[in-house]
Amino acid sequence: MSIDRKIKIAPSILSADFANFGAEIRAIEDQGADWVHVDVMDGHFVPNLTFGPPAVKAFRPHVTTFMDVHLMISPVDAYIEAYAEAGADMITAHIEAGPHPHRTLQAIRATGKQAGIALNPGTPVEAVEYLLDLTDMVLVMTVNPGFGGQKFIHSQLTKIKRLRQMIGDRPVHIQVDGGVDVTTAPLVAQAGADVLVAGSAVFKGGSVNQPDIYGDNIRKIRSSTAE
Repeated sequence: MSIDRKIKIAPSILSADFANFGAEIRAIEDQGADWVHVDVMDGHFVPNLTFGPPAVKAFRPHVTTFMDVHLMISPVDAYIEAYAEAGADMITAHIEAGPHPHRTLQAIRATGKQAGIALNPGTPVEAVEYLLDLTDMVLVMTVNPGFGGQKFIHSQLTKIKRLRQMIGDRPVHIQVDGGVDVTTAPLVAQAGADVLVAGSAVFKGGSVNQPDIYGDNIRKIRSSTAE
């Protein structure tokens, strides 16, 4: 089994206008977004609080591409079914969020959703080596999770390269989240990532009334990876 490893841009709606999520989602999709990335934070595992299952359920009717839900919560297993029922296409949990990540991935797969596993910057890539056959995606955090707009941690490029080697021909995506822009996107793409989460780099300067700016930002990020 093979997967499409062409670069996919997944704007994080954490950087969208909170008062206008439906229109914002439609705007980024119309302007070329491949996935819609939803950052779920609990104020415990990470120092921020964002979207619960009702919010994700409200987003779902507006998403026509692929809804990628990143759970930065602990404990995580008890909430997997709720986010699956809310309409996530992919559910990604952090390896650091509980003692049994293998069980967590099994629980995600049991809902019929695609399963991802995320690594914080301080977690070695070897931590996922024995989980790869249960995953559809590994997410490498290139900032400390919790807030948008942080500076890219360049040491994570080595982790991405090593992960790409470990994956081999398995049908597993590598996603990168944190500090992705036209400068860092080509670096992570060259290292082996194929799904790029970008928040402020996509939404900066635009709005639902000026969606072309979103499109320009998305195209600039995408074209930078081809250079």
